Amino acid sequence: MPTPNAHALLSASSAHRWLNCTAAPHFEEQFPDGTSAYAEEGTLAHAICELYARKHFTAITKRKFNAELKKLKAQELFSEEMLKTAEAYVEYLTEKAMGYVSKPHVALEVQVDLSDYIPEGFGTCDCVMIGGDTLHITDYKHGKGVPVSAYENPQMMLYALGALKLYGAVFGEQIKKVSMGICQPRLSDEASEYELAVEDLLAWGKVIQPVAQAAFDGPGEFKPGDHCRFCKGKAQCRARAEYYTAFSKYEDAEIAGKMTAAEFDDWEQADGLGAEVPPILTNLDVATLLTAAAGLAAWYKDLQEYATSALLAGEEIPGYKLVEGRSNRAFTSVDEAVQALVAAGYDEAMIYDRKPKTLSEIEKMLGKKTFAELLSEYVVKPKGKPTLAPATDKREAFIPEAKKDFEDLLNG
Repeated sequence: MPTPNAHALLSASSAHRWLNCTAAPHFEEQFPDGTSAYAEEGTLAHAICELYARKHFTAITKRKFNAELKKLKAQELFSEEMLKTAEAYVEYLTEKAMGYVSKPHVALEVQVDLSDYIPEGFGTCDCVMIGGDTLHITDYKHGKGVPVSAYENPQMMLYALGALKLYGAVFGEQIKKVSMGICQPRLSDEASEYELAVEDLLAWGKVIQPVAQAAFDGPGEFKPGDHCRFCKGKAQCRARAEYYTAFSKYEDAEIAGKMTAAEFDDWEQADGLGAEVPPILTNLDVATLLTAAAGLAAWYKDLQEYATSALLAGEEIPGYKLVEGRSNRAFTSVDEAVQALVAAGYDEAMIYDRKPKTLSEIEKMLGKKTFAELLSEYVVKPKGKPTLAPATDKREAFIPEAKKDFEDLLNG
């Protein structure tokens, strides 16, 4: 196995990016590495999850567990919520282990060699389980801003390939299928899962080999898209800028959506070749733009953040400057302000608002199990507002009530 480097050019966690944009790895080299409170918080949460899993699946003593937990809880970014998410993580692992016919082999924080598929590649699986004909890997995600799906997730599939290689000498051809689970308890009670046959996974590995090599060798090909989200150079990438500024060709078009693709074809044929494109966008145009412009708002925000940081560093962004933003008044001391009002004769009932905690706050306070036992009969989840989503979204299509009633009438 290659000696792991702290900054491997191609990482499994960034595979979604370099598999789409092979220029990304070398392009990002010119930007400094950075971290954030979110990343550091995630690292701490991972450590607590690992400790809880070791307590459940290994022979760690209670004394050692408490000593290690005490050190983790002493860190600045620690929060009580991390203990709840660690419990949720272990609950998921336990559920997966119990799904095997006999007790599976369970390994935590497993280092895997990915160099058969990624030049100098390596990675770490949070948990690997093997039993019967199934290998299962689990990855814990602490973030609550972006849901991560296990479906065809390249990071998870690379980890699975690494785990197959690592355990191949022991289990041989016993393993017939691989399942993957992403546990993200701050966003969902249910883990995202994906399963595929070993031969399909190995075939995918062969497909990505030349792509990984191209990304490793460089310079690669730029291809902007949703995968730019975590690129270090996303704000200064010219290819991304050209991609989004290309939408100016639609500046005089009306989004009416009344002309279908078939109608557009008829119109074009009737007017002959070389006819000018109509000013009204077709439904097909709208669909194309919805897909292509999905990251437009995010790109503009990235530009704003970069320009702000550059100006703060003393650089010049022609035509722009920093100004003092809107500010809200605040008491220097809320307690002292309240005491002054009480001393002036105002009743505390007039000063304070009494309201219960939100459902989510109470669930965090009690824990999911206790919350369900005490309050499940008082919880209702109304239908969500119709929301536009790609056709590939795993949720069922929303059916308007009027259409549903009509279909029910037709079906008797």
